[in-house]
Amino acid sequence: MRPEYDLLVIGGGPGGALAAMTAAEKGLRVGLVEKRSAIGIPVRCAEGVGRDLLKEFTDPDPAWISAEIEHAVIVAPDGSRMDLEPSMAGAEVGYVLDRKRFDRDLVMRAADAGADVQVRARAVAPIMENGSVAGARIETNGTIEDVRAKVTVAADGVESKFARWCGVETAVPLAEIETCAQYVMTGIDIDPGATVFHLGTEIAPEGYAWVFPKGERTANVGLGVSGRKCREGNRPLDYLNRFVKDHFPGGKVIELIVGGVPVCRPLERTVADGLVIIGDAARVADPITGGGIYNAMYTGRLAGQVAADAIAAGDVSTSALMAYDHGWRGEKLGRSLDRNYRIKEIFVTLSDEKLNRIVRAFSRMDLSKFSVHGIVREVVKHDPGLLLEIRSLKDLL
Repeated sequence: MRPEYDLLVIGGGPGGALAAMTAAEKGLRVGLVEKRSAIGIPVRCAEGVGRDLLKEFTDPDPAWISAEIEHAVIVAPDGSRMDLEPSMAGAEVGYVLDRKRFDRDLVMRAADAGADVQVRARAVAPIMENGSVAGARIETNGTIEDVRAKVTVAADGVESKFARWCGVETAVPLAEIETCAQYVMTGIDIDPGATVFHLGTEIAPEGYAWVFPKGERTANVGLGVSGRKCREGNRPLDYLNRFVKDHFPGGKVIELIVGGVPVCRPLERTVADGLVIIGDAARVADPITGGGIYNAMYTGRLAGQVAADAIAAGDVSTSALMAYDHGWRGEKLGRSLDRNYRIKEIFVTLSDEKLNRIVRAFSRMDLSKFSVHGIVREVVKHDPGLLLEIRSLKDLL
């Protein structure tokens, strides 16, 4: 890598790739470092993304698509099911990606736009000058070198070590981290065109289990559990093994994936002098679903745009970079994150009996378009008793 760049991106996921590509296309000198030896592995994601959401950034390459999803199914603790057809399933209609190919291709696009890419390169410390981030110390094959940059983008995921080293408080409360385990399974009976979500305190307390198809008889089968619900004998992998035993006893496990997802509010501020924080590092995963691909790409592209403008103006201070922070908070993404966090805080308190009632209420809905806000409104309309039990929902309608 060069010793100096306009923009240095720490992390090679979809958000980092979009930040690097956007800035490189604007003529900036861009470097991207990824600590792992290959882009896209290991996969720590259920790999689902909405069709229309992905098309905001690119025309999907068929090579990225493991499955096309046409409807979603919600399964209550008592087995009651609600089938959300395409007109109702909104962002849940889309794709299950092959993240290994998807992430790699996005980074290749950044490279084609002019960005330098270095794998197996780990940021071990920021370069700080007068309180401002001025690049990073990068370890590659046992050698540490200083790589300076006018703006550095922290795209290093839920761990977010780089932003923390820069003095940004990134800790996630235990109750607001979903610890997850997922198998890639084959030889199982599934609907290859449906994503399935299982609810229930016995299945995944303060979380949910999912089945995301990746072919006719192959799927990502996983679940997330609130950090405060984890204990000996009831870790995510324990819950997952019980779920698989009940639902796919004859299936074959070909891959195990573990990780964490922040379901907290976003960071109070996602910029500092010379620094922009994006994606899971900024805590912008959806608080209800944990989905983060779109949010990472959105914030990554915006970070590249704002950084380019700030560098052109010769001002990379916090105040100049706040156009990024204000940008995503003031748009649909920020409003959605705020609303979904408040809804999540209510729904994690629901008993299995209430979850059963909610799913039964779903079956009587008549929604032209599925949305979290629409769910809440229709649940209350069809089961007014829930309004008395969940009074806080009034503020969200």
